[in-house]
Formats: sequence, C-alpha cells, structure tokens
Amino acid sequence: MIVTTTQTVPGKEINNIIGIARGSTVRARMFVYDFFSSIRSLVGGELNEYTKLQADSREQAIARMIEHAKEMGADAVVNIRFESATLMQGASELYVYGTAVTFK
Repeated sequence: MIVTTTQTVPGKEINNIIGIARGSTVRARMFVYDFFSSIRSLVGGELNEYTKLQADSREQAIARMIEHAKEMGADAVVNIRFESATLMQGASELYVYGTAVTFK
C-alpha cells in the first residue's frame, strides 16, 4: 500500500477515487509518565515518554487507515493528513485520513 502526503504518485496514474480512508487512536497519559516528565521539565530536555507515546499513536493510526483503505479496495492513500484533539484532561485522539485511490 502506497501512503503519501502528496496528491499524486510519480509513475502512477490514478484511475479512481474511492473515498476517504481514515484511522485513529485515543491514548491517555500515564501517571508515571507525568511524574517523570514533570521532573524533567524542571531541567529541560525532551520528554521521551511522551515522544514514544506519540510515535506509537501515529503508527497505530496509520495502520488502521491502511486497513480501512484495503477494505475499500484501494491501491494507495494519497494526500494524507494528521490531526489531533484533546478529548479530556490527559487523553488525546490522533486522527489520520487521506484519499483512497486505485491506479490504472
């Protein structure tokens, strides 16, 4: 499955636009992460726990989008975009979507 932020794929001609493929995940922070991150924020530096949590969330949302695109019969998902939203204190949604297409 080709997944790209561009509207086209070099060397491929889009035959059909199927629709919007999407995937999301909702993650909550953990008390342990909050504790260590609050200490680290006093001295500065990267909050590694949150970086890993965000990366894992992104990969899971992309995998779900790809699965949705496969169910739709797509060859690729083009023009993908990411969004995030806070659902409640300590819980966020990461949402990825794009245009599911087939090639000639």
